[in-house]
Amino acid sequence: MKAAASLVMVLIAGIAQPAQAHFQTLYTSDLTVSGTMDLPLKAIFWHPFVGGPNVDMPLPLEAFAINRGERIDLLETFEEIAFEGPENSALAYDLTLPVTRAGDYVTVVVGDLYFDESSDLYVQQFTKTIVNASGLPTDWNQPVGLPTEIVPMTKPYNVMAGSTFTGRLLSDGKPLHNYEIEIVYLSTEPDMNTNVAASSTTRAPQGGTLVATTDENGVFTIGLPRAGFWGFGALGAGPQYRHEDGTYMSQDAILWVQATDL
Repeated sequence: MKAAASLVMVLIAGIAQPAQAHFQTLYTSDLTVSGTMDLPLKAIFWHPFVGGPNVDMPLPLEAFAINRGERIDLLETFEEIAFEGPENSALAYDLTLPVTRAGDYVTVVVGDLYFDESSDLYVQQFTKTIVNASGLPTDWNQPVGLPTEIVPMTKPYNVMAGSTFTGRLLSDGKPLHNYEIEIVYLSTEPDMNTNVAASSTTRAPQGGTLVATTDENGVFTIGLPRAGFWGFGALGAGPQYRHEDGTYMSQDAILWVQATDL
């Protein structure tokens, strides 16, 4: 498995530009809410560190939230939108999370396969964003059971800018050691009302893509120097490396967290 994963990572690295990886983004403006509501989110497929280009996002295979161990189906709430990034417009989605009680809502999008023609590679991303309601921690540090996922070891909605975030990478339920985690900053946050991205507030980092490496237990820690949304991606970390037609595929674990100023 390790050799296949390494080959997929090489294929991805061969076509990636600095801070340019596609990240499926599951966004709402604040990961902490109070009371009951229908919370709006957006699902976008793009390059969040530099704000583009956007890619047409296929309708996900699944979308759901876990609250106190109970699953809430979200796919029926998806509505197609045209999302305008700094470089181009592409197909994205509005969705709604029904917040009916206190606790964590581990919100998941299981992406459909996207074929990257430039690399002759299929990509499938499993994306998590965790919303907390009314300050009651419940499910945030529990695995969902995805083929690959990043499980927080720090509350993902309770991170102070300038502090650190720790997560654990799982593949087929087992820790994946000595594996690179790509790190991106959401430099151009989506406007929830206009479906337009704000102007970028950062530039691509010197030295190329930001990465951290997991230890023997699949654990990584990274400092977050700035308030805002940070994405962590383990590209090619899933157990499936070939499509049924023989083409290589990359199953990616994506997690979004929010850092706030003290």
